[in-house]
Amino acid sequence: MQDEEEEARKHRLVRMTAEGFARETASESPAPGGGSISAYMGALAAALGTMVANLSAHKRGWDDRWKEFSDVAEAGQAVMQELLDLVDEDTAAFDKIMACFGMPKGTDEEKAARAAAIEEATLYAASVPLKTMEASLKALPLALEMARKGNPASASDAGVAALAARAACRGAELNVRINASGLKDPAPAKPLIARAAEILREAEALEAQVLEAVNNHINQ
Repeated sequence: MQDEEEEARKHRLVRMTAEGFARETASESPAPGGGSISAYMGALAAALGTMVANLSAHKRGWDDRWKEFSDVAEAGQAVMQELLDLVDEDTAAFDKIMACFGMPKGTDEEKAARAAAIEEATLYAASVPLKTMEASLKALPLALEMARKGNPASASDAGVAALAARAACRGAELNVRINASGLKDPAPAKPLIARAAEILREAEALEAQVLEAVNNHINQ
């Protein structure tokens, strides 16, 4: 029973309905916020790429390509699940910071422990959206492959997948930087910020390639 309760707590957001998640986001609570939304956009990007792969696998006349597209769909499902887990992890990271602010600070020792805990939690909160960026980046090659080789009737879906994945990367990059800005010692976050910038460049380049392929289909 305890394990079930822990599992439900860890996946509270992703187990909501779409409407429930939107309303929870719209509430006055600061979380879920941009980090969780970025992760969810990435999950939707992977889901769309997976959908195109599944549709392509069952396209009439493409029976000999079933394995090719099924492999893409399997990879897309894994990326989607990784990002769904990050939806709740991002909010949990924020909650951890808030819990640290509630630690006692009556003595010098308590103040030092509180400050160290806040610093550690803040660095962790900067690392979670970087994981979202890494995972969302994986959705873009899938979208590109589907835009170029998948069912032409679903090319626009591959395009939306790319838009969502790039937006997920951009949104998560903002969260990496804003969480890093709360650190007293910025040095540990510098590699995170540098990697985030690198991922964003890769995501933007891949997005452009996907949209080019989609437009080629549409303009034929």
